[in-house]
Amino acid sequence: MQVDFYHLTQLPLERALPQIADKVLASGGRLLIVAAEAGQRSKLDQLLWTWSAESFLPHGEAGGLDDARQPVLIAGTPEAANGARNIALVDGVWREEALGFDRAFHFFDEERIGEARAAWKGLAEREGVTRNYWKQNDNGRWEKAA
Repeated sequence: MQVDFYHLTQLPLERALPQIADKVLASGGRLLIVAAEAGQRSKLDQLLWTWSAESFLPHGEAGGLDDARQPVLIAGTPEAANGARNIALVDGVWREEALGFDRAFHFFDEERIGEARAAWKGLAEREGVTRNYWKQNDNGRWEKAA
């Protein structure tokens, strides 16, 4: 199980998340995006339709009739009704349920850095967990920092 910590320092989540989602879909995977607040989920829904002038990311919000068919599902809890093996925690809150997936993307900003550090340390001794820490450089590109 791989956990990738993404420290948002230059680009906002709205620019970083679609890139990750696009890569997951391009590899044939499915993604569950988790945010506790309904307002954030609604904004992400709109974002994924319009993130690129050339394309959109097929997705839906959890609770619909076609949840199981959605390649990307936006939900308030880490329950993958779409069968996703990849999870993106986008509200800065680590959830232990993420360890039940093959890969977790944990996005956080400066407001949540303390919580992210605690999660990083808490996963250090977990058997079968590989951690990566990604930080944005001055140009907004991701660099592996740990």
